[in-house]
Amino acid sequence: MTAPARVRRAKADLPAPADRPARRRSAGRLARWDVKFSPYLFVSPYFLLFAAFGAFPMLYTLWVALHDWELVGSRGFVGLANFRMVLTDPQFWNSVWNTAGMFVVATVPQLLLALLLANALNRRMRGQTLLRMGVLAPMVTSVAAVAIVFSQLFSRDFGLVNYVLGWFGVERIDWAAERWSSWLAISVMVDWRWTGYNALIYLAAMQSIPRDLYEAAAIDGASRRRQFWTITLPMLRPTIIFTAIISTIGGFQLFTEPLLFGNGDMAGGSLRQFQTVTMYMFENAFGRFDYGYASAVSWMLFVIILFGSLLNFLWLRRVGGGKA
Repeated sequence: MTAPARVRRAKADLPAPADRPARRRSAGRLARWDVKFSPYLFVSPYFLLFAAFGAFPMLYTLWVALHDWELVGSRGFVGLANFRMVLTDPQFWNSVWNTAGMFVVATVPQLLLALLLANALNRRMRGQTLLRMGVLAPMVTSVAAVAIVFSQLFSRDFGLVNYVLGWFGVERIDWAAERWSSWLAISVMVDWRWTGYNALIYLAAMQSIPRDLYEAAAIDGASRRRQFWTITLPMLRPTIIFTAIISTIGGFQLFTEPLLFGNGDMAGGSLRQFQTVTMYMFENAFGRFDYGYASAVSWMLFVIILFGSLLNFLWLRRVGGGKA
């Protein structure tokens, strides 16, 4: 094909002058739709998965909670009867008391230790990377292995803890027999597993604080302790709120550690001294096969976690100087 012929062919492929405004309008419309709807398309996979595996099970559990739903037999609608039974059930409130107690005993020292550990890891030292990676070792350890090892450590007759306490004249303690001792043993297990994880979160937040603030404070004569209280802690307030809320959610869902500490006993001891809400829910669902009642317990747990997280958030904001 000659050059003049190619030019004539190219001109023939061009849109007619009358079609050009229509094509420009179409392209402009597509560009506006792209800007307007693309962000929703990008985030939609998460919400679709959440709807399928999060929202639907929650709503279905609520539907089950409104019925007398057993493994076999009739499944009649009972309205709020299951929720009324839960609210007057002493075993349920016993499990709430145990869960709240272990949450306080485990979480408060855990976050304080994590904060101090992160502050230490934030300083220059030899083997810094190795030490920072080392705090994650409990995270890669099986929960079952951790529970078995700590159960042996807190054994009444041959446990290392009782052996060490014996040096100071303390009598042997049956850690699983009493409420306070079982709470303490399980809390130690939880702290050992999660303190390093929270410490790394605090460490990442500390490294984002501008060094200029510390240098200016040092020039003004502020000690390291004063720098920690007046610079580090206020700058970490959003991170502390985040870890407190996450710890609240995890603390109220405590299940594996107390279950393995009690050798798989869903009742949490002979007197239910360390039975958590999740254990009580499983006991009703898979021990008594009363799924309607267990679903009501799970919804009460959801409300408790929501209320506890909100209280934590408001309290930490007020303590940190923010407006609640």
